[in-house]
Order: sequence, then structure tokens, then C-alpha cells
Amino acid sequence: MQKRAYLLIAAGAVLWGTIGIFVRGFYGFGFSPLQVVTLRVLSAAVLMLVYLIFTRPELLKIRVRDSLYFVGTGIFSLAFFNLCYFTTIRETSIAIAVTLLYTAPAFVAVFSRVFFGESLGVKKLFSLGLTLIGCAFVTGYLPGPGDSLTLSWSGLLTGLGAGFGYALYTIFGKAALEKYHTMTIAAYTFIFASLALLPLGNFEKSAGAFSTGAFWVYLAGLGFFPTVLAYLLYTKGLEEVESSRASIVATIEPVVGTLAGFFFFREMLTGWQLVGVLLVIVAVVMIQERK
Repeated sequence: MQKRAYLLIAAGAVLWGTIGIFVRGFYGFGFSPLQVVTLRVLSAAVLMLVYLIFTRPELLKIRVRDSLYFVGTGIFSLAFFNLCYFTTIRETSIAIAVTLLYTAPAFVAVFSRVFFGESLGVKKLFSLGLTLIGCAFVTGYLPGPGDSLTLSWSGLLTGLGAGFGYALYTIFGKAALEKYHTMTIAAYTFIFASLALLPLGNFEKSAGAFSTGAFWVYLAGLGFFPTVLAYLLYTKGLEEVESSRASIVATIEPVVGTLAGFFFFREMLTGWQLVGVLLVIVAVVMIQERK
């Protein structure tokens, strides 16, 4: 059963890694990163609502006080980490932003120790180190001995904020699983994130794109594959796996993103990126419990 859970988590991370394929299409229409994130969570919320209303409406029933779980997964995690992430890209670079984003497993390990009593063994800590180094290599952030790194305090803080917010989904999601179905958690995560991001979208200047067929194809793909399906698979896997282990397995996402860039857009891979891919895969394999 646990092996199946690891596969579900990895499958969700693989789908997250394909998001660049859809995002590039939206950038071609002239949308900003914040607008793309807003479209992503809004389309996912609509897809989940329509599906549940016609198939399993009972899953949409929640207690008002339990909405705090979804404020956590939707606003504190999904909306907050995206805003921090895109701010970090503006302040620094994509490579540094992604590297700081994947400090998330370290945050999850600490939170899981405090809130769920999960152990911090040598193997888990070693895997954490491998993922951080591997992600740095994968994203191309590997300064040489003669390079000088200029990273502002604001860039560092927003980058760590992105990792912190990214980690919160695993923590709030794990807690919500004690009361609610996977689909309920995913649906309300997207609904609350949409409510937070819609006022910031400012779509008036991009209204022309809505009249093209390609826009709706990209929107459906973005809302379903790297969003709805990815979060459902990841949240389902959380039922059987420790939060900290799940977060480490999910670091396969930047590996998939890098490989997608290579296969779909002919972006070249350096030797260090291949080393990073191998380090992340080794860490993901190591973290799995064996009888």
C-alpha cells in the first residue's frame, strides 16, 4: 500500500513538472505570471466544482470552522507561495527562485516533527541534503569559485517565503485528511486560492485572448493535468506516507520540468544538470521505507 502511495506522490509531482508546457502557451498570449497562476487555480476550481456537483455533491459539505484547513492550503500555501515565488524571480533569477522554493522539504521535516511527531533520522536528513544540492544543480544555479553571488535580503526572504508556503500545503493537507476526502481538500484549496488571487489578476488588458480557441485548450489543460489531477494524486498519497517523506519525493518536479524543457523545447541539459537529476532520483529512492 505504501509503495502505491509513493507512486501517487511521484505521479503528482511529474504532472506539476509539466506546467511549463502550458505556461509557455499563456506567455505567448501576453499574460503575466500572476495572471497565469490566477487562471490556473480558477480553472481548477471550476473543474472540481462542476465534477463534484454532478457526481458527488456530498463531498462539498464542510463545517464552517474547518474552512481554516482550506485557508491554509489555498491562501497561505497556494496563493502565498506563488506570489513569493514570482517576486523572487523578479528580484533574483529563475534558477535561484526555484532553488529557494525547494527548501520546502526542510520546512516540512521541521513542521512534521513539531505537529505530527515524525522522526528526523540520519537517512531523512541525508536525503534532504541531496535534494537541495540536486535542485541547485538541476536549475543551473552552481556558482564557480570566481563568481560573486548578489542576492538581496528581499530576494532571500521572498524565496524562503515561497519554500515556507509550498511546505504548508503538505502540513494543512495532512491535517485535513483526518476529516475530509481528497477531492474535498483539492476543491476547496482551489476555491480559496481563487478568491485570494482574482482581485489581483487585472485581466482587462488581456481580454482579447479569451476569444481564441487555443486559449481555452491551454486553460483546460493547465487546470486539469498539472493542477487538479496533480493535487488529487499528491493528496491521496499523503494518506499513507509521512509528510516529510512525501515532500522529498515531490522534489522530482524540477527534474521533470527540466526534462520537459529538453524534449519539448530543445533546451539543452548541462553535465551538472544531469548530475542534479541523478541526485534527486537517488534521494527519492532512499527516502522510501523498506520492510
